[in-house]
Amino acid sequence: MKKRKLELAVISDVHLGTYGCHADELIAYLNSIEPKKLVLNGDIIDIWQFSKRYFPASHLKVLKKLIGMAAKGVQVFYITGNHDEVLRKFADTTVGNVTIANKLVLELDGKKAWIFHGDVFDISIQNAKWLAKLGGYGYDLLILLNRMVNGFLNKMGKERYSLSKRIKNGVKSAVKYVDNFERTACDLAIENGYDYVVCGHIHQPKKEMYANKMGSCTYLNSGDWVENLTALEYSFKRWKVYHFNQDKLSSFFVDDDVKELDINELFTSITAEREKPKKKNETISDGEQLKDHGLSQNGNGV
Repeated sequence: MKKRKLELAVISDVHLGTYGCHADELIAYLNSIEPKKLVLNGDIIDIWQFSKRYFPASHLKVLKKLIGMAAKGVQVFYITGNHDEVLRKFADTTVGNVTIANKLVLELDGKKAWIFHGDVFDISIQNAKWLAKLGGYGYDLLILLNRMVNGFLNKMGKERYSLSKRIKNGVKSAVKYVDNFERTACDLAIENGYDYVVCGHIHQPKKEMYANKMGSCTYLNSGDWVENLTALEYSFKRWKVYHFNQDKLSSFFVDDDVKELDINELFTSITAEREKPKKKNETISDGEQLKDHGLSQNGNGV
């Protein structure tokens, strides 16, 4: 089956190295598309909860696939998130077709897209990182329990159930947090003259127009590959939220070259091509003024 050609694909919150990650489904998705650009919008590898005891072959295949796509000419932008924040020390580094950044601005058909993970809006992460990490472990255990419950439901022939979604949608403070997150991101995007604001972090896939007194923009969130199995796709001047469970085509398997790619070749493969200069319509943005909103521009800033 032919792969779908895309101008841009955005995935986030894969959380490789955790029990909740749906690596096989992500591999199938990546093998179904042929993007010119691929944005990994944070929390791809869950370094917070990384353990040598759990990093299965399917998770390693995801890394091999991503490196393989870059080696074949796909421009890959790795935007750092809170679970992989250790990579922020390498921001603005480009090796082959892979660029690591804290934020990104892309021009898409004459419009500007502002892309960042979104953890800068999370007060618990900024002021009490230990509490956020503790919450991450609790969330991981909840997802593991949920997978056990869904395994039982599948055997009974019943519909899958999401415990985490039930909790999020039932807690008023969680609903308010998501609403504040989206509104803050959009207000900042409008203030800085961006047409699109693209986030991850909150595991809530969405595409929605937003307007205030200063103007309007399109808010987009790529969701995650733990609960929702979603991505953002841009092609023919349009954005789409891709849902794996609803939109998936026939199964795609790991390419032969990726199957045989040794772990020692992961980093050497991305240097196969000489470093190329950035095009005019692709810039790593450093000038967003966030001080009026009380947001820092240090290593944890967008």
